[in-house]
Amino acid sequence: MVKELTNGEFEEFIKSGTAVIDFFAEWCMPCLMMAPVFDEMAEKFSEINFGKINIDDDPELAEKYSIMSIPCIVIFKDGKEVERIVGQVAEEVLYEKISKFK
Repeated sequence: MVKELTNGEFEEFIKSGTAVIDFFAEWCMPCLMMAPVFDEMAEKFSEINFGKINIDDDPELAEKYSIMSIPCIVIFKDGKEVERIVGQVAEEVLYEKISKFK
């Protein structure tokens, strides 16, 4: 399951284990097209935390993590960024990137 996060929940969500965060906006067509793929990854990798941050609701988080283009999927391991996928990517590419950190 993908949890929509707020700024207050974010640090706790990523601090231990692997977390995959989708930085998105509701007006972004590539983001909307990636959403079902992201949801599918959350089902395939049930041992990983999946979350979303709406950059319009939490611009300070987008700024803190230097999100310049969306969609931007950032993989965190124990609170540290280990991988970043910018733009719309094929399901296989996303699966391959995430599977390195499970």
